[in-house]
Formats: sequence, structure tokens, C-alpha cells
Amino acid sequence: MSVLSKRWFQAHQRDTWRKQARSKGYRARSAFKLQQIQNRFEVIREGDLVLDVGCHPGGWTQIAVETTGSEGLVIGVDLLASAPIDGAHLLTGDIKNPDTQDRIAELLNEGECVNGEHLPIPSGKGRRLFNSIVSDISPSLTGQYDRDQAISLELVAMVFDFTLPLLAPGGSFVTKIFQGTGIEGIVNAAKNRFSRVQRFSPDASRNSSSEVYLVCKNQLPKSKKKSRGISVTRELEIHLESTGIIQDGSDVEDDEKPAKTGFRIVRKKD
Repeated sequence: MSVLSKRWFQAHQRDTWRKQARSKGYRARSAFKLQQIQNRFEVIREGDLVLDVGCHPGGWTQIAVETTGSEGLVIGVDLLASAPIDGAHLLTGDIKNPDTQDRIAELLNEGECVNGEHLPIPSGKGRRLFNSIVSDISPSLTGQYDRDQAISLELVAMVFDFTLPLLAPGGSFVTKIFQGTGIEGIVNAAKNRFSRVQRFSPDASRNSSSEVYLVCKNQLPKSKKKSRGISVTRELEIHLESTGIIQDGSDVEDDEKPAKTGFRIVRKKD
């Protein structure tokens, strides 16, 4: 083991949040991040319907279950399978995949929860929507800061675009985002869709981390006029183009344009 690896391992072992997570039965120290967000902003209420995007290994899902209680509904989705959590429905799949979205919709619309049992929705009653969506996913990092920041922004925009249609007006949305160039594009897009948007750094985040959480409350019934009909991804692109961070590519021949590259979503184990 190198000196650097040894120092990291020793620091990890001394991590008080990790020790607390273990003693309280939480699957990851990151559970305390959502707990601290909840204590500050109350993004989840008892009886709420909650979607946890990128739930593996399940720390945030555990906090959501504790907060919603027996009358709530918590659904977690991730590319990686997680061990079962009492009181939650865990799905293995890609949030972008229509089959995964259909499975989420089926669970969401099983009906009202009474004494822990979900009853069929009465005939003629519209589909249910989530009260809160939370996400602590991170992209696979390359070690190149600018590139990693761009991938992170793309990931956050994607989560917004694929999950906001599932969020009820007045609902809350929480997602991890990394400080750096272009972050205002995401923040502004969120402000066009929520009445209250704030950046928050939980005490449980590592001191060396550039992560921050975007806490969005009270989703507007309709996006502000300048954002209607525009995805968060496109709004981010427009911001990056307007600030000169990226070029729109209009002066580049089609065969000279670089192919779009995707990314693989992975989760930090902290």
C-alpha cells in the first residue's frame, strides 16, 4: 500500500460519520447528509411519496423510510442492486429506460396506503405523483476537473429531465452537484421551476469534497415563461454557450463534429 493510500485508509477509518452510520445501522455515511438536509429544509414529510434516484447502497432510502413512516411510500432506483430495505421498494434499472419508468409508475399508482397496505386507486382518480425526489448519484470521474465538472452537470440535468414529470406541484427536489464552472446554468434552470432554490453543504460531507446539494422546494405548477417547452439539459447548454464555455457548433461541418459521449453512473461508497 502506498503512503498516499495508507493515509486515505487511515483517515477513512477515523471518519466519525462512518462510525456513526455503522452504529445506527445506516448503510452509508451519506445517510447523514440527507438527514441534515431534512432537518434544515424539511423536504420530506410523514406520509409522503418519495423517489430516491441512485439509491445504492440505500442510506438515503433508509432516511426517507424513517421520515415518511408507515403511511408513506418510498421507491429507490439504481443501476446496482441493493439489499432489501423494510418499507421501501427497490428497483434495479436505468431511470432513462422506459421499462424502469413504467415499473416506477406501477408502484406509485398502486393506491393509497392505509395501515401500511396499499389499496387500489378508485375508478376515475388520476395518477399519483411524488411529493419529493432525492438524488445522491455521482458520475464516473476521470480525474480531469473540467471534464468531470461537465459530466456532473450533464448528469444532474438528465436527472431533472427524467424525474420532474413525476413530481407533484409544490413538491421538493434534492440533488448533488459539484461546485465549478457552469453550475449557475443548473441553478437558474431550477429557479425557473421552483419557488425556492438553495445550495447547502451538509456537515457530513467530506472537507475535501467540492460537492454541494441543490435543495429545491415548491415546484411551480408551470415553469416560468422563458423555460416552458425547454428541457433542463437544453437550458444548461444555452447557458454554457452564452458564457463561452462551449461553442454551439453551428460553424462546424457535420463530419467534423465530435460524437457525443455518454457516461456511466456510479455511486460513491461513503
